[in-house]
Amino acid sequence: MTEDMVKSMAPNPVIFAMANPDPEITPEEAKAVRPDAIVATGRSDYPNQINNVLCFPYLFRGALDINARAINDEMKIACAEALSNLARQEVPDEVAIAYGEKLVFGPDYIIPTPFDPRLIHVIPPAVAIAGMNTGAARRPIVDIEAYELALKSRLDPAASVLQSLYVRARNAQARMIFAEGGDERVLRAAVAYQRNGLGQAVVIGRVGDVKRKLEEIGLADAIDELEVTNASLTDELEIYKEYLYSRLQRKGYNEKDVHRLASRDRHVYAALMLVHGHGDAMVTGASRKSAQVMELLNHVIDAKTSDGAVGVTAVLLRGQIVFVADTLAHEWPESEDLADIAEKSASVVRNMGLEPRVAFASFSNFGYPVSERATKMEEAVQVLDNRGVDFEYDGEMTADVALNADLMQQYPFCRLSGSANVLVVPARHSASISVKMLQQMGGATVIGPILAGIEAPVKMCSMTSTVNDILNMAVMAACKVGN
Repeated sequence: MTEDMVKSMAPNPVIFAMANPDPEITPEEAKAVRPDAIVATGRSDYPNQINNVLCFPYLFRGALDINARAINDEMKIACAEALSNLARQEVPDEVAIAYGEKLVFGPDYIIPTPFDPRLIHVIPPAVAIAGMNTGAARRPIVDIEAYELALKSRLDPAASVLQSLYVRARNAQARMIFAEGGDERVLRAAVAYQRNGLGQAVVIGRVGDVKRKLEEIGLADAIDELEVTNASLTDELEIYKEYLYSRLQRKGYNEKDVHRLASRDRHVYAALMLVHGHGDAMVTGASRKSAQVMELLNHVIDAKTSDGAVGVTAVLLRGQIVFVADTLAHEWPESEDLADIAEKSASVVRNMGLEPRVAFASFSNFGYPVSERATKMEEAVQVLDNRGVDFEYDGEMTADVALNADLMQQYPFCRLSGSANVLVVPARHSASISVKMLQQMGGATVIGPILAGIEAPVKMCSMTSTVNDILNMAVMAACKVGN
């Protein structure tokens, strides 16, 4: 295909140059003479790669799962339409990271990438439905939502847990306050929350700033869906200030200090909205350190360790889900604190649909080697014995024994019926080191810390959270996990 041929085309020409490895005309050549051209090739180093792996494995997955008599045109069209619809949706962070750019539907992104993790649970159901509707299915799928969930679970070991939370969140329809409207990730998560039908997303920020940021990330139309608010737009500021002053007047804050906090700090303002019933739940922490956010939240709600606050972090790696606590609140917990952490962690795990098995982790196993540092872990078990809790727990034990059922058999007296899914660690720093090492070196997916043990449905992200992480925390907040 020559440049002259491209010049002669109608406005916004679409060119599929599929010869490999050398396309009939390269995107550079085509766009040099027609900047409005939409060009696709079969090569991975150009935008709009048309790759057969986008459809054929998933087309056959859907056909096989309904025991199809044949793959008819309707099933092929359903596959193509599913790909088309998927290209118009928000692109997951892992895809953007893999390609080193933000992908937004347009001339350079008209089809999903071959590495989009959603393909496996989007294409097969579409194909299966088309096959059933046209009589090609010899084994129809009765529950298509359960089928989609099963496909998600093959890819993501936590999908079934998270999916159940998403169902609960859709039923709850929580009015979710996103405190950090100046952060692109937060805005993307807020839009996803809204568009996934989870409830109303309320973003704290200046309307002009939020609108401009949405335009920059290709979501300009979302400004009409989100509710954007701040202290200058509310009629409730005086009520908020009066409440805040009543809490802080004996802590060294005067009325001017309170005015600055309520009107200028988004974390404080969002928390004030929450406690006054102007939102159902709140997500924060993506733009500031956890300790700083906790200090600000404490101005409005009781979120100190003395009030029972605990941070539980979910770590997902190689098909296993482990909750590590406390990663947020307790610097050096004693035995009573450790028992409290175990109880609140168990509550979080149960709220997510799992049965908790708690291990008090240490560098020693059941008294050997002897160390004063490990004594409190053993004592925490005795504290729980006295409390008569209704979940499995034991310790102290090393992390490898706690997480490996085969190694655990060397200690036949161990009370756990299987590998632990909750690790209560000796101190906050050891929890933080463990989680971050698994995330960076092991490639673990980390959700949290999940703030538990306080009455207000507030969830905190970390500064390294992705859009999906923030959205997952919003879903947990909507479901009141840990509250």
